[in-house]
Amino acid sequence: MAWNEPGNNGKDRDPWGNNGKNQGPPDLDEMLRKVSRRFGGLFGGGKSGGGDVGKFGLSIALVVAVVVWVVSGFYTIREAERGVVLRFGEYSHNVDPGLRWKPTFIDKVIPVDVESVRSLPASGFMLTQDENVVRVEMDVQYRVVDPQQYLFSVTNADESLSQATDSALRHVVGHTRMDEVLTTGREKVRQDTWQVIDSIIEPYHMGLQIVDVNFLPARPPEEVKDAFDDAISAQEDEQRFIREAEAYAREVEPKARGQVKRLEQEAEGYKSQIVLKAQGEVARFNELLPQYQAAPELTRDRIYLETMEELYQQTNKVVVDMPAGNNSMIYLPLDKLSGKANTVQQPARAAGTAAVEPAQPSNEGANSTPTPLRGGDRFSTGRN
Repeated sequence: MAWNEPGNNGKDRDPWGNNGKNQGPPDLDEMLRKVSRRFGGLFGGGKSGGGDVGKFGLSIALVVAVVVWVVSGFYTIREAERGVVLRFGEYSHNVDPGLRWKPTFIDKVIPVDVESVRSLPASGFMLTQDENVVRVEMDVQYRVVDPQQYLFSVTNADESLSQATDSALRHVVGHTRMDEVLTTGREKVRQDTWQVIDSIIEPYHMGLQIVDVNFLPARPPEEVKDAFDDAISAQEDEQRFIREAEAYAREVEPKARGQVKRLEQEAEGYKSQIVLKAQGEVARFNELLPQYQAAPELTRDRIYLETMEELYQQTNKVVVDMPAGNNSMIYLPLDKLSGKANTVQQPARAAGTAAVEPAQPSNEGANSTPTPLRGGDRFSTGRN
């Protein structure tokens, strides 16, 4: 029931204590005097001779307030942090780690972690240069190097870095073919994105430093994932074949070089042999020249006989001097002959035997030089 509702038996409940005599608000001066008397009694001011006691109580209260103010100003900055001091809301200076003191209600300290490496992920579906869509994921690692710029250069440095990363990543992917983003060009995309991020945030002086940029595996859309898996598998096979070919080349190349060196040495040896042999022949003919000039016919016959002797020593043909008028055929077992005639350098036409043709008469006499005949393994001698 309201305080001034009618029918309250004449006892209207007045919130100002007038009991219906005066419905106006209370006197404010009277209320202030009542409050002053109550606080004066608290500090002894309401008692006779208590003025000094009241001043002492006020002093105690002020001392306690000062102590509380001083104690509340102590704070600690951790080892990995730096403190940014604001004096009346304006930047003043930075403070190093340790126990510090600030005047409360005057200075405000904001601790900023400058040692920890922070991670900022970025991902999304992006359009490549060849108008294909890929899902790209990247993780940017950074840390704060200037607390003042980090707090006051931009509204939110972390959010600004996130937007710069997304813009840089889309720019780089948009200028790269899809195959390069998925396979061989990943490192180039990573380096280019890092450079673009640095170029974007540098004019804003965010107080941040990029530590590393990790380009996570990109994925094609699910509709073409199987085809790209086959393409990646083929590229891996290509790299494997290339490595196998390089290993084979490293194995074969030294052998080929050794063979080349051996052939060169053999050619040099053959060259030296031919040169020395030719020089020996020249020296021999130079020695024979005076003898030839003294007796040309005799020297010529001697050279001829020596040459024929050398030639007959290297052949398996047997020369038999047959009597005149004897037309019989003689068979000689070559495998049982002794001496140089048994050394066969060419295969005989008949197994184990050689045929000798009867001698033909000649006008040169019985001591004439044997004359070889055509016909393979048969020779004849001329006789009167």
